Formats: sequence, C-alpha cells, structure tokens
Amino acid sequence: MAQIPAVSTAHPALSPSPALASALGAAASAAPGRPAPGPVTAPAPAAHVGPLATRVTGSGPGVLLAHGAGGSIEGNYVPILPALAAGHTVVAPDYPGSGDTPRAGAPLTLDGLADALVAEAVGAGVETFTLVGYSLGTAVAVRAATRHPERVRGLVLTAGLARADNRLRTTLALWRRLLALSDRRAFAELVALTAFAPATYEGLAADQLDPLLDDIAASVPPGTPDQAALVGGVDTTADLPRVTVPTLVIATTADLLVSPDHSRPLAENIAGAEYAELATGHLPMVEAPAEWAELITDFLSRHGL
Repeated sequence: MAQIPAVSTAHPALSPSPALASALGAAASAAPGRPAPGPVTAPAPAAHVGPLATRVTGSGPGVLLAHGAGGSIEGNYVPILPALAAGHTVVAPDYPGSGDTPRAGAPLTLDGLADALVAEAVGAGVETFTLVGYSLGTAVAVRAATRHPERVRGLVLTAGLARADNRLRTTLALWRRLLALSDRRAFAELVALTAFAPATYEGLAADQLDPLLDDIAASVPPGTPDQAALVGGVDTTADLPRVTVPTLVIATTADLLVSPDHSRPLAENIAGAEYAELATGHLPMVEAPAEWAELITDFLSRHGL
C-alpha cells in the first residue's frame, strides 16, 4: 500500500511519526477445525527471488522482518525499529518493487519470497531468528517457518491472513485496476478510507486530507501490483498446524481491511499460539507504534527469543 504520512489529529492513538506506509491487510478464511499436520520434508525448490535490498541494525538474537504488500520496511517498521534493535539484530529486507529492491521480472511466489527473506538473514550472518510479519508478511513468515524450521525460532503475526477471501480478492482487483489506469488519486482515496481506523480518519482536520492523499498517491511502490497479485493466491491454512515455534498473533480490532475475526483462526490453528489485540485500524505503526512495539518485545523477552 502507498506511503502514508503522519498527521496531527484529535484521535489520541495517532503517532506523530515520519511518513509511513500501510501494507495490504487481508481477510483470512480459515478452516473450522485444525488441519491435519503434513509430513516434514525438505522444501521443494522455489522460483528464485533476490537479492533484496536489506538493512541490518542492532545486536543480539536475530529478528527478521516481513512487510506487507504495497508497503516497505521504511513504511511498515521504521517507527518500531529502535525498540526491536535495542536488544536484537534486526534484518529488514524490502520485497521486489519496494524500497531499493528492483521490481521482479516474473510473478512473485510465496515460497520464493519466503526463501529470499531467509537467505538475506543467513547472508547477513544471522543463522536463526524470530520472524515478525505484518499483513502479507504474516503469510510469508508462516511459509518460511515451514520451509526452514531449522532457522525460524518464533513468529509474530500482525493484521494477518491465511487465505484471501472474496472481499479481499475484489479489493485487490480494484487496486490493480486503478494502478493500471494510473489513477493514483483514486487508489489513494481507497487506501485512506480503508487503512485508518474510522475514529482516526474522522479525527483529521479537513485541511489535512488533500496533503495526505497527495502523499499516498506519490509514494506507491512500483511493485504494488505484483505483491497484490501474490496476496490473491495466498493460502497457508495447511502450514499452520506445522508451525511448532512460539507464536504471537496480533489482531487490529478497528481494521477495515482485515477483520479482527480473521486473526483469531491463525492463533487457533497454530499449537500454543498467543493472541493479542490492538485497538487500531490496519496501521498499528501509525496509530499505536509504542503499543505494537511493546507487544512484540515483551513476547520476545518472555520466550528468550
């Protein structure tokens, strides 16, 4: 999703942080019962993705970040990076078409993206790590945990999905249609209407709306259509029962892109997973960055990750 600037508002949860990006949130359509675990096998080869533009900061146990579709490390994680890097080595790659990573020349795959992120961490000397995924990044994180169980020590999944539902597929089709028409203003309006919690958006002053929309329209990552296409085919429902590491699922309870009802099935289908909520829309990095960081760092501390 496009870059979203910080704005002053009457809503107390909105942080005065730098320009941020929200990533695609997606509705998870989970099976009513826990799927049966599959056999543990070596991962099948995936279409190569990479290298990815990656920043590494901090020292300590490893943390690998997976951002959302249409987002970036800059947009999705910069407000909480200092808190994470205070006690961890944080590896932060941008997907193809985000940040400084060139756009992919072929369709993205979940396996390829998961493998590429793991390769960036290992290449940086971080052999094992907790994967912190946001939105699309939650599916990337889960897939990485099942393809590379020897590397992944824990998972944090915020505003996530297991499988795209009809509402999400329709939204993705509209995203891609508007971008194909180069109608970035309409795209920005759609993003603004759905990414912020309603109370946050209503708290904006009237003279803040046009600058906000202009900023979103001007900063859509070029890889957004490719990443949106990937989300439409995501399905990690069979992966969930194969996850055996400590996991925290964080639902964003005022999210108009991802219903909080879709995060709980992630926790219910990962053995021993913890569940927490943030009273935000799809933008915890804008609306409640300190609270988001605290949930993550507390989880890491309690599990020795």
